[in-house]
Parts: sequence; C-alpha cells; structure tokens
Amino acid sequence: MIGYVTIGARDSEASGRFYDAVMEAIGNERKFADGGWIGYGPRGKDEHNIYVCPPFNGEPASFGNGMMIAFKTDSLEKVDEAHAAGLGAGGRCEGKPGYRPPEKQSWYGAYLRDPTGNKIAVFFTP
Repeated sequence: MIGYVTIGARDSEASGRFYDAVMEAIGNERKFADGGWIGYGPRGKDEHNIYVCPPFNGEPASFGNGMMIAFKTDSLEKVDEAHAAGLGAGGRCEGKPGYRPPEKQSWYGAYLRDPTGNKIAVFFTP
C-alpha cells in the first residue's frame, strides 16, 4: 500500500497547473501550495497524499526512466477529461485514451508527461 507520492518538479508553477487540471478531472483538488510544494488529495476531504515539489537535495528534478505513477478513477469519461485537461495545461501525450489491449474492454487508460517529463497514467477498470 502506498502512503503518499512525491513528484519532482523543475518549475512548481508549471507542474502545478498541469496537476491542478489532471487532479480536478479525477476528483482530487489542490490542498496547499507553500515554498514550492503543492499538495493534492480527495475533493472534500481533509487529507493530501500527492505532492509536487523541487527535489529535497537541491538538484534539478528529472524524470525517472521507466518510472510511472498511475491514478485510478471511476469512469472512462474521467480518463478522457484528465487526458484533455493535462494536454491543455502543458502536458504531452504518451498514449491517447483507449482500451488496452484494444480488442478487450477490461482496462481503459491514457498516458501523459508532465512539464518536467514525469510519466503518468490515468485509468479505469470497467
């Protein structure tokens, strides 16, 4: 079980715009922004477990080759919305929304890169 996720950002404001859009589309919201740190959690709850920030060691943030964070949601429409929102907020497409594999309908997802280059997935399992 994962307790929280920290996502490195080269530019917290640019990454914040991206994650604001994606998180809103899947039912999360920005909980705080302070000193380059931005925290996200479920809408309407007093909790946060996703953080976007510069690396603690002061070195420039870089994406992890092969590392990806997947955010689960409760509808394929939210996957589509999150993908479009992320693209509109400075993200890059790494895989359009759709079923994977295309001939099955048991997993629906989309892939994006944030402004730093971190890869994320947003998915729904019908």
